[in-house]
Formats: sequence, C-alpha cells, structure tokens
Amino acid sequence: MIHFVVHEPNDSVGVIVVEGVQSGADLIGWVMDGDLTLQIKSESDIPIGHKISLKDFKPGDTVLKYGVDIGKVISPIKKGEHLHVQNVKTKRW
Repeated sequence: MIHFVVHEPNDSVGVIVVEGVQSGADLIGWVMDGDLTLQIKSESDIPIGHKISLKDFKPGDTVLKYGVDIGKVISPIKKGEHLHVQNVKTKRW
C-alpha cells in the first residue's frame, strides 16, 4: 500500500494519500518521477493531503516539492514529521 507520494526524486516532502496516519507508523512512499519506493517512519499524526518531511530540517532551510521551492522552515522538523503552516512559511512575504 502506498501511504504518500513524492513528485521529484530531489523533493524534500511527500504528500499523505491515506486517512489515519499515526505517529510510529511505517509508511511506504512512491516517487512518481522514476517509479521508486521509499520507506519512512511517521513521527507525527498526519492528515490526508498534508506533507511529511523526508529529511531533517533546521530553521531557514528551503522545502522542495515538484522540484520547486515552496517555502522556508521556521522551526526544526525531523524526518517523518508533519510539515505544514506551523513549521513552514512562504518566502513571498
């Protein structure tokens, strides 16, 4: 079962595609460009449609999705944690 999808091999986040992801769950992800799979342990409860971190981040780091910069990290994020508005902001303002 696929739990999250990643668009580009260099993306630093995946998008959860199933309901009920809980902290401690072993997840399988699919990298669309290259048809690869990843395994990661969820460190947070993450709602469907939200992002999971594929690496550790520190404040100021850039987040990549679709191979594109989607924002900067404002508080530390561990690999497997929920990545959302509480820890990432747009660089536009």
